[in-house]
Amino acid sequence: MKVHPSVAVLAAATAAFALAGCQAKEEAPAASEEGGSTAPAQVTVEASDDACELSGTEGKTGANTFVITNNGTKVTEFYVYGEGERVMGEVENISPGLQRKLIVQLTQPGTYQTACKPGMVGDGIRSDFTVTGDAVQVDTEGKFKEAADSYKRYVNSQVEALVPAVEAFVAAIKSGDIEAAKAQYPTSRVYYERIEPVAESFPDDLDPRIDLREADLEPGQKWTGFHRLEKDLWVTGPQADTNAIADQLVADVKELQAGVSAPDFSVDSTQIAGGAQGLLDEIATSKISGEEDIFSHTDLWDFNANLQGSQTAVASVRPILDERNPDLGTRVDQRFEEVEALLERYREGDGFVSYDKVTEPERQELSRAIDALSKEVSQVQGVIAPQ
Repeated sequence: MKVHPSVAVLAAATAAFALAGCQAKEEAPAASEEGGSTAPAQVTVEASDDACELSGTEGKTGANTFVITNNGTKVTEFYVYGEGERVMGEVENISPGLQRKLIVQLTQPGTYQTACKPGMVGDGIRSDFTVTGDAVQVDTEGKFKEAADSYKRYVNSQVEALVPAVEAFVAAIKSGDIEAAKAQYPTSRVYYERIEPVAESFPDDLDPRIDLREADLEPGQKWTGFHRLEKDLWVTGPQADTNAIADQLVADVKELQAGVSAPDFSVDSTQIAGGAQGLLDEIATSKISGEEDIFSHTDLWDFNANLQGSQTAVASVRPILDERNPDLGTRVDQRFEEVEALLERYREGDGFVSYDKVTEPERQELSRAIDALSKEVSQVQGVIAPQ
């Protein structure tokens, strides 16, 4: 899950990293082979615990690239927001001393906002970013369109499965069958965890309503969603408002279903590749540590779902990747296989062992494997971006 205090929005997945000049410096325009966009503009971002300094505040419509360097002491995130707090792109889990790249398609002229989030909380340190030029279309033909269409079908299939799974989970809660509800908690979540970068992009704080952790609550914020129900099931027992919280979860996942089914819902190949990285960031930031499902210790279900979602996202853009850098595709496959093999050690029946049974050395082994995978997947977005 991701912390989106007063954000969240339509558009998409995210993540990766870059380099740049003084103003959003434009490289010579170049049409991609099939994507039809211009070459990325590049902007450097110097992030610290109390500053977010961009080398430029202007860009052109099409692909824009931000290279973020964390010079602070806290893990940070970087976002690009559109109108109505729409998340156009993001990159998480930028540890002190690290550099990450984000490539984002800004298809309409206008004023956007950038934000660094030291500690990965709050609204962030924001600046306006002005985009000029004619409106552009992306992923309208060839392999790029095929990638976008394929991933959109996947997102819809996961949401179509999510709604009845959550309804069954909620029915168990409301009937008072706590053991059945506990059994359905991790299995109902997997559909959401596979596509979470897309869910995080919708407005009206949809992702926090569905998946906010107690540790990420802000003063006065109402806590709803999976993790509130998780605590009710494993720690406190049903509360006076448990059934109402359960009903709200059903309403929220149906809102997500309506959003991804809408005619204007789209996700482009750049976002898809960024989302593949974002799902691995999810594992690195909360699954490995055990923070995600802190009451139920069902983290490995989420871990596996994030991994599956990332693998499917990469598979969607694989024809482009294989055309441009087949060796990277081979390395990505190898790293996915290594992580999957590690996860198999923790299988138990149709699910996984409780995460509190996974020792610290074993968690570190998983973490190293995810880091190795992430290193390869982080390159995919740059390879498939318009050239």
